[in-house]
Amino acid sequence: MSNIKPLFDRVVIKRMEEEKLSAGGIVIPDSATEKPIKGEVIAVGTGKVLENGQLRAPQVKVGDKVLFGKYSGTEVKLDGTDLLVVKEDDIFAIL
Repeated sequence: MSNIKPLFDRVVIKRMEEEKLSAGGIVIPDSATEKPIKGEVIAVGTGKVLENGQLRAPQVKVGDKVLFGKYSGTEVKLDGTDLLVVKEDDIFAIL
């Protein structure tokens, strides 16, 4: 994958695949599945600039598995891979 460096408090995430089987063993088709809300952090910006001018370091790091908002960020395709660029504030938790 190309070198990608998000700016400020942006984070680049690769979505994790959702399960294709239900708890009862029924195969769920792609058209019926929702977009995954879990992913792996691929790249992290330098941090958020606060009102007083200080830089707050990011809370996530490359390789972290995270939960994010369903409609968060901007989808981009880079080197044939679908990625999501979100603000760090749109990340809910580190798994």
